[in-house]
Amino acid sequence: MTYSLAGRCARTGMMGGVITTSSPAVGSRCLFARAGVGVVLTQNLTDPRLGPRGLMLMEDGCTPAEAIAALVASTPHHGIRQLAALGRDGSSAHFSGAGITSILGAAQGPNSVAVGNILKNDQVPAAMVAAFEAEPGAPLPERLLAALDAGTAAGGEIRELVSAALMVVDRESFPYVDLRADSDPDPAAALRRMWGEYAPLADMYVDRALGKV
Repeated sequence: MTYSLAGRCARTGMMGGVITTSSPAVGSRCLFARAGVGVVLTQNLTDPRLGPRGLMLMEDGCTPAEAIAALVASTPHHGIRQLAALGRDGSSAHFSGAGITSILGAAQGPNSVAVGNILKNDQVPAAMVAAFEAEPGAPLPERLLAALDAGTAAGGEIRELVSAALMVVDRESFPYVDLRADSDPDPAAALRRMWGEYAPLADMYVDRALGKV
């Protein structure tokens, strides 16, 4: 019941993800990222433990494909899971369990991977990747939000959306941006509005943490 994308900026090395769904609090359960390591998406009857586990595997040297394979092997319930991983070099992998009965899809780009389930059509992830890869020079949060908008325009989910999240990591142990819209009639629009308010302050907040101001 979710569509999402993980992406990397080749220019800055920033990585992050964007996600929306018809369930509450998607940002706390389905989107995980770590600076210098990668991004993991875990959805469709999600197991939030798989996100940190996938990041740990990649931090230990696994490729995204190896990390996804290990995650699938680690859970007896992989048939109901949908997973994606993006590495710090832009490589990616994804998995959709055979027990997922809804319309689903997945797509990959040079620096991105998108997955979705309970979709109106299976082209939603491809539309997200195309939008993300279209403007490689734009700021990563903007590219992620463009991907989310493209997924919605391509059909999105069959149920009413109620939550969305945007996360970007850079060089520090804390996220460059971590925004969540919950219990909102238009969570994607709320997320874009929140980013518009946060964007002028994002660098300052990092500087404050590092004692530069």
